[in-house]
Amino acid sequence: MSRLRVAALFSGGGTNLGHLLDAVDAGRLEVDFVGAISSKTGVAGIARAESRGVPVYVVSRRELGGGEPFQERVHVLLGELEPDLVVLCGFLSKLSLRQYSRRTMNIHPSLIPAFCGPGFYGERVHRTVLESGVKWTGATVHFCDDEYDTGPIILQQPVPVFDDDSIDSLAARVQLAEKQIYPEAVQLFAEGRLEIRGHRVCTRGASCSTSLPSGRSDAVETPG
Repeated sequence: MSRLRVAALFSGGGTNLGHLLDAVDAGRLEVDFVGAISSKTGVAGIARAESRGVPVYVVSRRELGGGEPFQERVHVLLGELEPDLVVLCGFLSKLSLRQYSRRTMNIHPSLIPAFCGPGFYGERVHRTVLESGVKWTGATVHFCDDEYDTGPIILQQPVPVFDDDSIDSLAARVQLAEKQIYPEAVQLFAEGRLEIRGHRVCTRGASCSTSLPSGRSDAVETPG
């Protein structure tokens, strides 16, 4: 059986792309990264991907003015790469999913539905977490839909917030959680073990109490 073809989209350092590639090298993630698309020029994620042998294509949102020209160019490249799964790794533009509905994942540095939505990314999330006084935050992997951070949740991992935390110290612990659960979620998809029931994602082989009113479930089809 051929391995799952994955394309990554990023806008900055590509840290989570690096985590996924580390998991591939360690044998924890059995997929092939067929390409990566950056929405910005000159960002660290470009060198990070290229150094690992992943072809990188730059589609500058600023140069294209955003909107439909940007979306069209991204989808032309995705059409050429023919991925089975698209992973967002700090991609700061809303992606029109088109044929990649239920085949696009994102990771967010909080326990969705807390501290998410438009404008909540990176350091902004951790600053707001600390200002709020909550005792727990974490990381969430979810399928993407047409809004920000509202798609069905695949995996979450909680992270404690300590009294003496800074933005950097909290971000470092959340990144450790991201490093663990993003490869795990992608591997579950590659194995064909994810199933969407209503707004819940179930793992085949594990119990899941929520079903659609009709009693049927929507399996996530994995090419292979």
